[in-house]
Amino acid sequence: MGAGKTTIGKQLARRLDKAFYDSDHEIEARTGVRIPVIFEIEGEAGFRAREVEAIDRLTQLDGIVLATGGGAILDALNRERLRSRGYVVYLHAQPEDLWQRTRHDKSRPLLRTADPLAKLKELYAIRDPLYRETADLVLETGQQSVASLTKELLLSLPEECKRSA
Repeated sequence: MGAGKTTIGKQLARRLDKAFYDSDHEIEARTGVRIPVIFEIEGEAGFRAREVEAIDRLTQLDGIVLATGGGAILDALNRERLRSRGYVVYLHAQPEDLWQRTRHDKSRPLLRTADPLAKLKELYAIRDPLYRETADLVLETGQQSVASLTKELLLSLPEECKRSA
Protein backbone atom coordinates (compact mmCIF):
# COMPACT_ATOMS: atom_id res chain seq x y z
CA MET A 1 0.00 0.00 0.00
CA GLY A 2 1.25 3.41 -0.93
CA ALA A 3 3.49 2.20 -3.76
CA GLY A 4 1.50 4.16 -6.34
CA LYS A 5 -0.43 1.36 -8.04
CA THR A 6 -3.57 3.42 -8.61
CA THR A 7 -1.80 6.68 -9.45
CA ILE A 8 0.71 5.12 -11.85
CA GLY A 9 -1.92 2.72 -13.21
CA LYS A 10 -4.23 5.59 -14.18
CA GLN A 11 -1.40 7.46 -15.89
CA LEU A 12 -0.26 4.33 -17.72
CA ALA A 13 -3.79 3.53 -18.90
CA ARG A 14 -4.22 7.10 -20.14
CA ARG A 15 -0.91 6.98 -22.05
CA LEU A 16 -1.77 3.58 -23.57
CA ASP A 17 -5.40 4.52 -24.29
CA LYS A 18 -6.65 1.59 -22.20
CA ALA A 19 -9.34 1.27 -19.57
CA PHE A 20 -8.15 1.46 -15.98
CA TYR A 21 -9.53 -0.65 -13.15
CA ASP A 22 -8.65 -0.72 -9.47
CA SER A 23 -9.77 -3.94 -7.78
CA ASP A 24 -10.41 -2.16 -4.46
CA HIS A 25 -12.61 0.44 -6.16
CA GLU A 26 -14.49 -2.32 -7.98
CA ILE A 27 -15.16 -4.09 -4.67
CA GLU A 28 -16.43 -0.84 -3.16
CA ALA A 29 -18.68 -0.22 -6.17
CA ARG A 30 -20.17 -3.72 -5.96
CA THR A 31 -20.74 -3.67 -2.21
CA GLY A 32 -21.73 -0.02 -1.89
CA VAL A 33 -19.38 0.46 1.07
CA ARG A 34 -15.75 1.44 1.58
CA ILE A 35 -13.04 -1.14 2.24
CA PRO A 36 -12.67 -0.22 5.95
CA VAL A 37 -16.37 -1.02 6.47
CA ILE A 38 -15.94 -4.43 4.82
CA PHE A 39 -12.99 -5.08 7.16
CA GLU A 40 -15.09 -4.05 10.17
CA ILE A 41 -18.05 -6.25 9.25
CA GLU A 42 -16.44 -9.25 7.51
CA GLY A 43 -12.85 -9.04 8.71
CA GLU A 44 -9.84 -9.41 6.47
CA ALA A 45 -10.88 -12.92 5.40
CA GLY A 46 -14.23 -11.65 4.11
CA PHE A 47 -12.55 -8.85 2.21
CA ARG A 48 -9.95 -11.23 0.71
CA ALA A 49 -12.73 -13.54 -0.56
CA ARG A 50 -14.31 -10.57 -2.34
CA GLU A 51 -10.90 -9.63 -3.70
CA VAL A 52 -10.35 -13.09 -5.24
CA GLU A 53 -13.69 -12.82 -7.05
CA ALA A 54 -12.95 -9.29 -8.28
CA ILE A 55 -9.49 -10.20 -9.57
CA ASP A 56 -10.86 -13.26 -11.33
CA ARG A 57 -13.45 -11.13 -13.10
CA LEU A 58 -11.10 -8.26 -13.92
CA THR A 59 -8.23 -10.42 -15.20
CA GLN A 60 -10.57 -11.88 -17.79
CA LEU A 61 -10.90 -8.47 -19.45
CA ASP A 62 -8.65 -7.63 -22.39
CA GLY A 63 -6.75 -4.42 -23.03
CA ILE A 64 -6.90 -2.98 -19.52
CA VAL A 65 -4.55 -1.72 -16.85
CA LEU A 66 -5.39 -3.20 -13.45
CA ALA A 67 -4.22 -2.02 -10.03
CA THR A 68 -4.80 -4.53 -7.26
CA GLY A 69 -4.88 -3.97 -3.54
CA GLY A 70 -1.52 -4.50 -1.84
CA GLY A 71 -2.58 -7.75 -0.18
CA ALA A 72 -4.03 -9.37 -3.30
CA ILE A 73 -0.68 -11.04 -3.85
CA LEU A 74 -1.14 -13.14 -0.70
CA ASP A 75 -3.61 -15.47 -2.40
CA ALA A 76 -2.07 -18.14 -4.63
CA LEU A 77 -5.08 -18.08 -6.95
CA ASN A 78 -4.70 -14.33 -7.44
CA ARG A 79 -0.99 -14.76 -8.21
CA GLU A 80 -1.75 -17.48 -10.77
CA ARG A 81 -4.50 -15.45 -12.46
CA LEU A 82 -2.40 -12.31 -12.60
CA ARG A 83 0.60 -14.18 -14.03
CA SER A 84 -1.33 -16.23 -16.58
CA ARG A 85 -3.71 -13.50 -17.74
CA GLY A 86 -1.53 -10.42 -17.89
CA TYR A 87 1.80 -8.70 -17.54
CA VAL A 88 2.56 -7.99 -13.89
CA VAL A 89 4.50 -4.94 -12.74
CA TYR A 90 5.67 -4.69 -9.13
CA LEU A 91 6.07 -1.08 -8.03
CA HIS A 92 8.71 -1.64 -5.38
CA ALA A 93 9.18 0.72 -2.46
CA GLN A 94 10.87 0.42 0.92
CA PRO A 95 8.61 0.35 4.02
CA GLU A 96 9.96 3.72 5.16
CA ASP A 97 8.92 5.31 1.84
CA LEU A 98 5.51 3.65 2.08
CA TRP A 99 5.11 5.02 5.60
CA GLN A 100 5.89 8.56 4.39
CA ARG A 101 3.26 8.20 1.65
CA THR A 102 0.51 6.67 3.83
CA ARG A 103 1.03 8.15 7.28
CA HIS A 104 -1.87 10.62 7.02
CA ASP A 105 -4.27 8.24 5.25
CA LYS A 106 -6.94 7.03 7.68
CA SER A 107 -8.63 4.75 5.13
CA ARG A 108 -6.10 1.90 5.41
CA PRO A 109 -7.45 -0.68 7.87
CA LEU A 110 -4.19 -2.60 8.21
CA LEU A 111 -2.37 0.55 9.34
CA ARG A 112 -4.78 1.26 12.21
CA THR A 113 -2.23 0.13 14.75
CA ALA A 114 0.02 1.64 17.40
CA ASP A 115 3.08 1.29 15.14
CA PRO A 116 2.14 1.57 11.45
CA LEU A 117 5.77 1.56 10.29
CA ALA A 118 6.38 -1.76 12.06
CA LYS A 119 3.22 -3.10 10.41
CA LEU A 120 4.48 -1.95 6.99
CA LYS A 121 7.80 -3.70 7.63
CA GLU A 122 5.96 -6.87 8.62
CA LEU A 123 3.77 -6.75 5.49
CA TYR A 124 6.80 -6.03 3.31
CA ALA A 125 8.67 -9.07 4.68
CA ILE A 126 5.75 -11.31 3.73
CA ARG A 127 4.69 -9.69 0.46
CA ASP A 128 7.96 -8.67 -1.23
CA PRO A 129 9.00 -12.27 -2.11
CA LEU A 130 5.49 -12.97 -3.48
CA TYR A 131 5.52 -9.81 -5.59
CA ARG A 132 8.93 -10.71 -6.98
CA GLU A 133 7.82 -14.28 -7.73
CA THR A 134 4.77 -13.00 -9.61
CA ALA A 135 6.13 -9.93 -11.40
CA ASP A 136 7.28 -9.79 -14.99
CA LEU A 137 8.89 -6.43 -14.19
CA VAL A 138 10.07 -4.85 -10.92
CA LEU A 139 10.11 -1.05 -11.03
CA GLU A 140 11.86 0.83 -8.24
CA THR A 141 9.68 3.74 -7.18
CA GLY A 142 11.98 5.58 -4.75
CA GLN A 143 11.46 9.33 -4.79
CA GLN A 144 10.68 9.68 -8.50
CA SER A 145 7.74 11.72 -9.73
CA VAL A 146 4.62 10.07 -11.14
CA ALA A 147 5.52 11.37 -14.61
CA SER A 148 9.05 9.97 -14.38
CA LEU A 149 7.85 6.57 -13.16
CA THR A 150 5.18 6.38 -15.85
CA LYS A 151 7.74 7.21 -18.53
CA GLU A 152 10.17 4.58 -17.19
CA LEU A 153 7.38 2.01 -17.10
CA LEU A 154 6.31 2.80 -20.67
CA LEU A 155 9.89 2.34 -21.86
CA SER A 156 10.17 -0.98 -20.01
CA LEU A 157 6.92 -2.58 -21.19
CA PRO A 158 7.06 -5.12 -24.01
CA GLU A 159 5.42 -3.99 -27.24
CA GLU A 160 2.48 -6.41 -26.88
CA CYS A 161 1.45 -4.58 -23.69
CA LYS A 162 1.43 -1.25 -25.47
CA ARG A 163 -1.05 -2.26 -28.15
CA SER A 164 -4.74 -1.52 -27.69
CA ALA A 165 -7.06 -4.49 -27.57
